[in-house]
Amino acid sequence: MDDRPDNPAGGRAAERAGNRAEIRDFLATRRAKITPERAGLPTSGRRRVPGLRREEVAVLAGVSTEWYTRLEKGHISGVSEDVLDAVAQALRLDQDERTYLFDLARAARPSRRTPSRRKDVQVPPRVQWLLDSMTMSSAFLRNGRQDIIAHNPLARALHAPVFDSPTTTEHGRANIARYIFLDPAAHRFFVDWDEAAAATAALLRAEAGREPHDRALRELVGELSTLSPRFRSQWAAHDVRIRHDGIKRLWHPQVGDLELTYQSLDLPVSNRTVYDLTIYTAEPGSTSEERLKLLTSLAATQPQATRPISRQG
Repeated sequence: MDDRPDNPAGGRAAERAGNRAEIRDFLATRRAKITPERAGLPTSGRRRVPGLRREEVAVLAGVSTEWYTRLEKGHISGVSEDVLDAVAQALRLDQDERTYLFDLARAARPSRRTPSRRKDVQVPPRVQWLLDSMTMSSAFLRNGRQDIIAHNPLARALHAPVFDSPTTTEHGRANIARYIFLDPAAHRFFVDWDEAAAATAALLRAEAGREPHDRALRELVGELSTLSPRFRSQWAAHDVRIRHDGIKRLWHPQVGDLELTYQSLDLPVSNRTVYDLTIYTAEPGSTSEERLKLLTSLAATQPQATRPISRQG
């Protein structure tokens, strides 16, 4: 999108067009996933489209077909929250998808921009102390673009393949999305690479809904779309993920196979900035815990790399 200062009108027009396209594609892909049977609608005859027809979604949402058609074309500005809720229910959106739809609607409103809550700032010492205090867990902060902003020693050791990747050395900062989609070594490090790729693209999609004016994010998406056919496919699916937790299986070059639980939490570091705190740990008494302890010992005996410093701005 062209949001250069010397062309503000063109930038706003491009953003509006991009927002309409996001709404159109998101609603169309969600509609295609809902079968009439799942929606409780009768079926008869051959259907020319996968999933529900627009008129069927309109009936389920309690609006006219013309109105829903206009909405699916991206004209969402001014639509009430009650109507958006009805559409979300008709399309069986989960909580993350519903949040994304409301984010798109918020971005479409002709009002002043909402201040970003994802602006990179210096990590306060107290936050670094918090990370370093987690001696038996890998803990790191990342922004919505999947840049690793700060980490503890175990996170550096556990994610050594990410930090040592050419995708990190070329850009000066570890970025999980770049590593997954642009470094072939990621296929070995992430045992369930397909799941990791799908989740990462979905996290970036959700961030694009929250922060539609983030130029760095748009540039990252453009880079990945150009260089990775798999990312292009995942991005086109319009899947969304906000909550990030579960089981992660990794293959580490020093300690071998690891099965870890992970949880991501919002961590405010200033009045205007929220980062994701991601923690990896192992089940007590498991082989993975023993291997994580070994990695902790190895990390303690190795010189630590320079802490990442967040850009101001």
